[in-house]
Amino acid sequence: MLVTYLEASRDLRETDSILFGAALAVCHIIGAKVSTSGRASDQSSAIPAWRRRIEERIAKARALIGRLICYRSGNNRSTIERTVRMAFAGTNVSLSQPDITQKLTERIDDLKQRIAAWGKRIRRYTERSTRFNQNHLFQSDQKRLYESLERPMVIGTGPAPNQADTIAFWRGLWSEPVNHSEGPCTEVVASQCASITTMYPVIITLDDVAKAVSRAPNWKSPGIDGLHHHWLKGFVVCHTVLARQFQEALNQKSLLSFFKTGITHLVPKDQALQSWHAILDKNLIITSNISTMHL
Repeated sequence: MLVTYLEASRDLRETDSILFGAALAVCHIIGAKVSTSGRASDQSSAIPAWRRRIEERIAKARALIGRLICYRSGNNRSTIERTVRMAFAGTNVSLSQPDITQKLTERIDDLKQRIAAWGKRIRRYTERSTRFNQNHLFQSDQKRLYESLERPMVIGTGPAPNQADTIAFWRGLWSEPVNHSEGPCTEVVASQCASITTMYPVIITLDDVAKAVSRAPNWKSPGIDGLHHHWLKGFVVCHTVLARQFQEALNQKSLLSFFKTGITHLVPKDQALQSWHAILDKNLIITSNISTMHL
């Protein structure tokens, strides 16, 4: 079916829609969960399920410790007494026996030990995951690994920059039209480039597309179509059509707008977030002055 639809595709937009429909059909057939909400706005989805379960156990254990301490201090409210009875359910401990204070202390100590053991389990799994990620990153991108070791990224600490100021700053750089004066230097560059020989015509082949797809990371952030690279690796029959249509786009010197459209997420990587805009403003002013003096 995919081959039949691809043969009737007229341009890259239709091919992208066909591939997206095929990917969606595969997800429905195998029962995979399809997210239509886009990129996650918080980091809760990045927390593994096992860690969330352990953190829920720790939270419940701490709440139970608080109830047991209140009951041991003489707070006999019905809700607290009900919770204490449930804590000793399945045991021979009765709230009316004379050594109930000792039993409460033993129960509290047992819960504290469990919390400590769960905390050690989280730290052990986190360290193992960190070592695994570092080993994988060492094989794929050593420069990025060394940068992360020298200056680890700080996430969620310190005050964030004001959203309105950030939008106003970048809108002033990218949204307002600017008339640039080319100056006499462009004529010098044009005269120097006159002797450069013309580049040979580029021919995009099936092997070019196959190699580019094989080198692409599977789960790198997709474009606005939401189609990840691993689908292009699986749908091998689309490589011939992509090579032909990319060649047509190159010959016509035109590319569809959705290939040039994306979403930019501003992710500050330093604690000094408030001084970020001031430093960038200063650098832009210095660069502008140097360019003016050069011209």
